[in-house]
Amino acid sequence: MSAIKNSLSKYLLSKQMVTKQKISQQKISKDMFSIILVEPEHASNVGAVARVMANFHFQKLFLINPKCDYLGKDAILRAKRDALNILKNAKKISFKNLSKFDYLIGTSAVVGTDYNITRVPVFPDELSTFVSGKNIALIFGREGIGLRNTEIELCNLLVHIPTDGKYKAMNLSHAVAIILYELSKEESKKELQKVYPLPLKNEMNALTKLISRAIKKNIPPTADKQKTQEKVWKKLLGRSKITKRELFALCGFFRAVGKKKEEVVKKS
Repeated sequence: MSAIKNSLSKYLLSKQMVTKQKISQQKISKDMFSIILVEPEHASNVGAVARVMANFHFQKLFLINPKCDYLGKDAILRAKRDALNILKNAKKISFKNLSKFDYLIGTSAVVGTDYNITRVPVFPDELSTFVSGKNIALIFGREGIGLRNTEIELCNLLVHIPTDGKYKAMNLSHAVAIILYELSKEESKKELQKVYPLPLKNEMNALTKLISRAIKKNIPPTADKQKTQEKVWKKLLGRSKITKRELFALCGFFRAVGKKKEEVVKKS
Protein backbone atom coordinates (compact mmCIF):
# COMPACT_ATOMS: atom_id res chain seq x y z
CA MET A 1 0.00 0.00 0.00
CA SER A 2 2.80 2.40 0.85
CA ALA A 3 4.37 1.89 -2.60
CA ILE A 4 1.01 2.66 -4.27
CA LYS A 5 0.56 5.79 -2.13
CA ASN A 6 4.08 6.99 -3.00
CA SER A 7 3.44 6.41 -6.71
CA LEU A 8 0.09 8.18 -6.54
CA SER A 9 1.53 11.18 -4.69
CA LYS A 10 4.33 11.53 -7.26
CA TYR A 11 1.84 11.30 -10.11
CA LEU A 12 -0.44 13.93 -8.58
CA LEU A 13 2.56 16.14 -7.84
CA SER A 14 3.55 15.92 -11.51
CA LYS A 15 0.06 17.02 -12.55
CA GLN A 16 0.22 19.95 -10.13
CA MET A 17 3.57 20.96 -11.57
CA VAL A 18 2.09 20.86 -15.08
CA THR A 19 -0.64 23.29 -14.06
CA LYS A 20 1.88 25.63 -12.44
CA GLN A 21 4.17 25.29 -15.45
CA LYS A 22 1.44 26.26 -17.90
CA ILE A 23 0.61 29.30 -15.79
CA SER A 24 4.19 30.48 -15.36
CA GLN A 25 5.23 29.46 -18.92
CA GLN A 26 8.82 28.82 -17.89
CA LYS A 27 11.18 29.10 -20.82
CA ILE A 28 12.88 25.83 -21.72
CA SER A 29 16.66 25.90 -21.93
CA LYS A 30 18.67 22.93 -23.15
CA ASP A 31 21.17 23.54 -20.35
CA MET A 32 18.44 22.41 -17.95
CA PHE A 33 18.58 18.83 -19.25
CA SER A 34 20.92 15.93 -18.55
CA ILE A 35 20.73 12.69 -20.52
CA ILE A 36 21.20 9.63 -18.30
CA LEU A 37 21.79 6.15 -19.71
CA VAL A 38 21.25 3.26 -17.33
CA GLU A 39 23.72 0.37 -17.72
CA PRO A 40 24.30 0.79 -21.48
CA GLU A 41 25.58 -2.47 -22.97
CA HIS A 42 26.88 -1.37 -26.38
CA ALA A 43 29.52 1.31 -26.84
CA SER A 44 28.23 2.06 -30.33
CA ASN A 45 24.85 3.01 -28.87
CA VAL A 46 26.48 5.41 -26.41
CA GLY A 47 28.40 7.01 -29.28
CA ALA A 48 25.22 7.31 -31.32
CA VAL A 49 23.43 8.95 -28.37
CA ALA A 50 26.27 11.49 -28.08
CA ARG A 51 25.92 12.28 -31.77
CA VAL A 52 22.16 12.78 -31.44
CA MET A 53 22.75 15.07 -28.47
CA ALA A 54 25.16 17.14 -30.58
CA ASN A 55 22.53 17.32 -33.36
CA PHE A 56 20.08 18.98 -30.95
CA HIS A 57 22.69 20.82 -28.87
CA PHE A 58 22.28 18.95 -25.57
CA GLN A 59 25.61 18.69 -23.78
CA LYS A 60 25.33 16.79 -20.49
CA LEU A 61 25.63 13.01 -20.61
CA PHE A 62 25.69 10.74 -17.55
CA LEU A 63 26.05 6.96 -17.35
CA ILE A 64 24.86 4.73 -14.52
CA ASN A 65 26.96 1.58 -14.19
CA PRO A 66 27.95 1.31 -17.89
CA LYS A 67 28.54 -2.24 -19.15
CA CYS A 68 30.70 -1.20 -22.09
CA ASP A 69 33.80 0.81 -22.94
CA TYR A 70 31.98 4.07 -23.68
CA LEU A 71 35.26 5.79 -24.58
CA GLY A 72 36.40 2.97 -26.83
CA LYS A 73 36.76 2.77 -30.59
CA ASP A 74 33.16 1.73 -31.31
CA ALA A 75 31.74 4.68 -29.37
CA ILE A 76 34.13 7.18 -30.93
CA LEU A 77 33.36 5.94 -34.47
CA ARG A 78 29.62 6.49 -33.92
CA ALA A 79 30.00 9.83 -32.14
CA LYS A 80 32.26 11.74 -34.58
CA ARG A 81 33.14 15.43 -34.69
CA ASP A 82 31.32 17.69 -32.22
CA ALA A 83 29.89 14.74 -30.32
CA LEU A 84 33.34 13.61 -29.20
CA ASN A 85 33.44 16.29 -26.50
CA ILE A 86 30.08 15.13 -25.17
CA LEU A 87 31.41 11.57 -25.04
CA LYS A 88 34.70 12.54 -23.38
CA ASN A 89 32.94 14.72 -20.80
CA ALA A 90 30.38 12.03 -19.92
CA LYS A 91 30.35 11.21 -16.20
CA LYS A 92 29.60 8.00 -14.35
CA ILE A 93 27.06 8.32 -11.54
CA SER A 94 24.86 6.06 -9.41
CA PHE A 95 21.14 6.03 -8.70
CA LYS A 96 21.90 7.83 -5.43
CA ASN A 97 23.08 10.85 -7.44
CA LEU A 98 19.60 11.26 -8.94
CA SER A 99 18.50 13.04 -5.77
CA LYS A 100 20.52 16.07 -6.95
CA PHE A 101 18.11 16.65 -9.83
CA ASP A 102 14.96 18.76 -9.49
CA TYR A 103 12.83 16.60 -11.78
CA LEU A 104 13.26 13.02 -13.06
CA ILE A 105 11.73 11.92 -16.37
CA GLY A 106 11.85 8.21 -17.09
CA THR A 107 11.26 6.52 -20.43
CA SER A 108 9.71 3.16 -21.22
CA ALA A 109 8.35 1.14 -24.14
CA VAL A 110 6.04 -0.64 -21.71
CA VAL A 111 3.05 1.12 -20.16
CA GLY A 112 0.54 -0.09 -17.61
CA THR A 113 -3.18 0.02 -16.94
CA ASP A 114 -5.02 2.54 -14.79
CA TYR A 115 -4.14 0.42 -11.78
CA ASN A 116 -0.39 0.56 -12.51
CA ILE A 117 0.03 4.22 -11.57
CA THR A 118 3.82 4.03 -11.87
CA ARG A 119 3.54 3.37 -15.61
CA VAL A 120 0.93 6.00 -16.52
CA PRO A 121 2.74 7.82 -19.37
CA VAL A 122 2.75 11.05 -21.33
CA PHE A 123 3.74 11.27 -24.98
CA PRO A 124 6.91 12.99 -26.30
CA ASP A 125 5.02 15.89 -27.90
CA GLU A 126 3.51 16.75 -24.49
CA LEU A 127 6.81 16.68 -22.66
CA SER A 128 7.68 20.37 -22.90
CA THR A 129 4.54 21.27 -20.93
CA PHE A 130 5.65 19.07 -18.05
CA VAL A 131 9.06 20.64 -17.55
CA SER A 132 9.67 21.90 -14.02
CA GLY A 133 12.86 23.00 -12.28
CA LYS A 134 16.29 24.00 -13.51
CA ASN A 135 18.05 20.64 -13.32
CA ILE A 136 16.12 17.94 -15.17
CA ALA A 137 17.17 14.34 -15.82
CA LEU A 138 15.99 12.38 -18.86
CA ILE A 139 16.55 8.74 -17.95
CA PHE A 140 16.82 6.00 -20.59
CA GLY A 141 16.84 2.35 -19.60
CA ARG A 142 18.88 -0.67 -20.61
CA GLU A 143 18.85 -1.83 -24.23
CA GLY A 144 17.49 -5.20 -23.17
CA ILE A 145 14.96 -4.68 -20.37
CA GLY A 146 14.64 -0.91 -20.03
CA LEU A 147 13.96 0.61 -16.62
CA ARG A 148 12.75 -1.57 -13.78
CA ASN A 149 9.58 -0.70 -11.84
CA THR A 150 11.62 0.34 -8.80
CA GLU A 151 13.63 2.73 -10.98
CA ILE A 152 10.53 4.20 -12.63
CA GLU A 153 9.09 4.82 -9.16
CA LEU A 154 11.98 7.23 -8.56
CA CYS A 155 10.78 9.36 -11.46
CA ASN A 156 8.26 12.21 -11.41
CA LEU A 157 7.09 11.43 -14.91
CA LEU A 158 7.17 8.63 -17.48
CA VAL A 159 7.43 9.24 -21.24
CA HIS A 160 6.31 6.63 -23.75
CA ILE A 161 7.00 6.63 -27.49
CA PRO A 162 4.09 4.85 -29.22
CA THR A 163 5.32 2.13 -31.58
CA ASP A 164 3.86 -0.96 -33.24
CA GLY A 165 2.48 -3.39 -30.67
CA LYS A 166 4.42 -6.33 -32.11
CA TYR A 167 7.83 -4.66 -31.75
CA LYS A 168 7.67 -1.95 -29.10
CA ALA A 169 11.28 -1.37 -28.09
CA MET A 170 13.25 1.18 -30.12
CA ASN A 171 16.99 1.46 -30.53
CA LEU A 172 18.40 3.55 -27.68
CA SER A 173 19.76 6.38 -29.82
CA HIS A 174 16.54 6.52 -31.88
CA ALA A 175 14.46 6.93 -28.73
CA VAL A 176 16.79 9.68 -27.48
CA ALA A 177 16.52 11.43 -30.85
CA ILE A 178 12.70 11.52 -30.74
CA ILE A 179 12.61 12.91 -27.20
CA LEU A 180 15.25 15.57 -27.89
CA TYR A 181 13.53 16.57 -31.13
CA GLU A 182 10.25 17.16 -29.32
CA LEU A 183 12.01 19.29 -26.72
CA SER A 184 13.81 21.26 -29.44
CA LYS A 185 11.21 21.82 -32.13
CA GLU A 186 9.55 24.95 -30.72
CA GLU A 187 12.91 26.69 -30.37
CA SER A 188 13.87 25.52 -33.86
CA LYS A 189 10.64 26.95 -35.29
CA LYS A 190 11.41 30.34 -33.79
CA GLU A 191 14.93 30.27 -35.23
CA LEU A 192 13.61 29.38 -38.69
CA GLN A 193 11.07 32.20 -38.54
CA LYS A 194 13.96 34.63 -38.01
CA VAL A 195 15.58 33.38 -41.20
CA TYR A 196 12.32 33.00 -43.14
CA PRO A 197 9.96 35.65 -41.70
CA LEU A 198 6.25 35.32 -42.35
CA PRO A 199 4.44 38.20 -44.09
CA LEU A 200 2.43 40.79 -42.17
CA LYS A 201 -1.34 41.15 -42.51
CA ASN A 202 -1.13 44.27 -44.71
CA GLU A 203 1.31 42.46 -47.03
CA MET A 204 -1.09 39.52 -47.37
CA ASN A 205 -3.93 41.98 -48.09
CA ALA A 206 -1.86 43.58 -50.84
CA LEU A 207 -1.32 40.17 -52.47
CA THR A 208 -5.04 39.38 -52.20
CA LYS A 209 -5.91 42.63 -54.00
CA LEU A 210 -3.45 41.89 -56.81
CA ILE A 211 -4.90 38.38 -57.22
CA SER A 212 -8.42 39.79 -57.29
CA ARG A 213 -7.47 42.34 -59.94
CA ALA A 214 -5.76 39.69 -62.08
CA ILE A 215 -8.82 37.43 -61.84
CA LYS A 216 -11.21 40.20 -62.86
CA LYS A 217 -9.08 41.07 -65.89
CA ASN A 218 -8.52 37.48 -67.06
CA ILE A 219 -11.58 35.44 -66.03
CA PRO A 220 -14.93 36.03 -67.79
CA PRO A 221 -17.52 37.32 -65.27
CA THR A 222 -19.93 34.45 -65.97
CA ALA A 223 -21.51 31.84 -63.66
CA ASP A 224 -19.64 33.18 -60.64
CA LYS A 225 -16.27 32.08 -62.08
CA GLN A 226 -14.51 35.13 -60.70
CA LYS A 227 -15.95 34.65 -57.20
CA THR A 228 -14.99 30.96 -57.24
CA GLN A 229 -11.41 31.81 -58.21
CA GLU A 230 -11.18 34.44 -55.46
CA LYS A 231 -12.46 31.95 -52.88
CA VAL A 232 -9.99 29.30 -54.03
CA TRP A 233 -7.00 31.65 -53.76
CA LYS A 234 -8.16 32.96 -50.39
CA LYS A 235 -8.34 29.41 -49.00
CA LEU A 236 -5.00 28.45 -50.53
CA LEU A 237 -3.26 31.44 -48.98
CA GLY A 238 -4.99 30.80 -45.66
CA ARG A 239 -3.65 27.25 -45.49
CA SER A 240 -0.16 28.08 -46.70
CA LYS A 241 2.69 29.50 -44.67
CA ILE A 242 4.46 31.44 -47.35
CA THR A 243 7.50 33.51 -46.46
CA LYS A 244 7.86 37.22 -47.18
CA ARG A 245 10.16 36.46 -50.11
CA GLU A 246 7.60 34.08 -51.62
CA LEU A 247 4.84 36.65 -51.11
CA PHE A 248 6.84 39.34 -52.93
CA ALA A 249 7.44 36.91 -55.82
CA LEU A 250 3.70 36.17 -56.05
CA CYS A 251 2.93 39.90 -55.95
CA GLY A 252 5.27 40.45 -58.90
CA PHE A 253 3.67 37.60 -60.84
CA PHE A 254 0.05 38.71 -60.34
CA ARG A 255 0.98 42.34 -61.00
CA ALA A 256 2.50 41.24 -64.32
CA VAL A 257 -0.58 39.13 -65.16
CA GLY A 258 -2.81 42.17 -64.63
CA LYS A 259 -0.60 44.43 -66.77
CA LYS A 260 -0.31 41.83 -69.52
CA LYS A 261 -4.06 41.83 -69.98
CA GLU A 262 -4.14 45.64 -70.10
CA GLU A 263 -1.45 45.68 -72.83
CA VAL A 264 -3.38 43.12 -74.90
CA VAL A 265 -6.57 45.20 -74.65
CA LYS A 266 -4.75 48.42 -75.70
CA LYS A 267 -3.14 46.76 -78.73
CA SER A 268 -6.45 45.36 -79.92
